[in-house]
Amino acid sequence: MVSIKDIAKQAGVSISTVSYALNGSSKITEATTARIQEIAKELNYVPNAAARSLKKRETKIIGAFLMANYNGNFWGPLLQGINDTLNNTDYELIVCNGIKSHRFLPEQVIDGAVVLDWSFSDEELINYANLGCKLVVLDRELDHPNINRVILDNTTGSTLAVNYVLEKGHRKLYIVTGPEISYDATQRLQAVRQTVKHYDNIQYQEIIGDFSKPSGAHAAARIVQEYKEPVAVFCLNDEMAIGMYDYLSATTYQVGKHIHIIGFDNIEMSQYIMPNLATIDYSKHKWGAVAAENLLKLIANKPVSNMTLDVSLIKRESAQKR
Repeated sequence: MVSIKDIAKQAGVSISTVSYALNGSSKITEATTARIQEIAKELNYVPNAAARSLKKRETKIIGAFLMANYNGNFWGPLLQGINDTLNNTDYELIVCNGIKSHRFLPEQVIDGAVVLDWSFSDEELINYANLGCKLVVLDRELDHPNINRVILDNTTGSTLAVNYVLEKGHRKLYIVTGPEISYDATQRLQAVRQTVKHYDNIQYQEIIGDFSKPSGAHAAARIVQEYKEPVAVFCLNDEMAIGMYDYLSATTYQVGKHIHIIGFDNIEMSQYIMPNLATIDYSKHKWGAVAAENLLKLIANKPVSNMTLDVSLIKRESAQKR
C-alpha cells in the first residue's frame, strides 16, 4: 500500500509537506500542493483512516444505533433523513444494532451516534457521554452536555387519537400497548390514560402488545372473542394495527364496521391497506435529518437545543363510526 513516505520520496519533499498538501493546508504554496496531489493520484494513494483517527481523534463516521428488528416500513425514511444530511458533509453513516456494537462508542470507531435502541440503558449512555462521546437520543430524556435529544410529541399524538375515536361516538375503547422498555410506548400509554379520564361512561381496556404484527393479531383475536358491539381500538404503533387487519381479514368482522382502528407512525403500508388506516403522522425523514444536524453541532462543539417533533392526525375510515 502506498504511504505518504512514498509520495514524499517521489516528490522530493518532506513527509510533513506531503501531509500539508493532502490536507489542504495553507502552509505551502498552491503549486506545491497541486504537484503533490497529482503524484498521490498517480500512485493511487488511499488515506489510512486508522492513522487519521489516531492523529486527529476523528473517523468521519457517524453511527445510527437501531433496534435489532428494524425493517423498511419504519426505519427507511428515518435513515434516509440522516443520510441526506450527511451527504452534504464529509461524514459517512454506518447502521449498528446489537450489544456487541456498543463498543464502537468507547473505542472511538465512530465520532458520534444517533440512538434509537432500547438495548442501551440510560446509565450506559451517560457513561459514554462522560467519556466524551457525542450522542443524539430519540427514545429517552437525558440531561448531559454531550447528549442532545430529538423526541416525538407522543402525548399530543395519543391525545389526538383518543379524542378522535371517542368524539366519533365510540363508547368502548381498547388500547394495544407497546413494550414497557420503550419510551415512546410508555409516553403514549400515559397520555391515553389521562385523556380517557375526561370522558364519562367509557369502557376502557388495555391489551399488552410489543409493537409487532403478531401482537396485533393476538389483540384482534381477544377482541373478536369478547365482541358484543362495535368497538374502537388504538394501537400504539401501525405495525400492530396492520397485524389486526391481517387477523380480521380471515374472519367475518370488518375494519371500519365492527372494529374501528387507529394507529401511530403513519408507515407507508397504512395508506394501501383497505380501509386506509387512521393514524398519527410525523415526518420520519425530518426526525432523522434533525438528529444528524444536531449531532454534527455537538461534534463541532456548537450550541444545540433539544427538540420535540410535531405530530398530526390523519383521519381515515378505519376509525370512524358509521
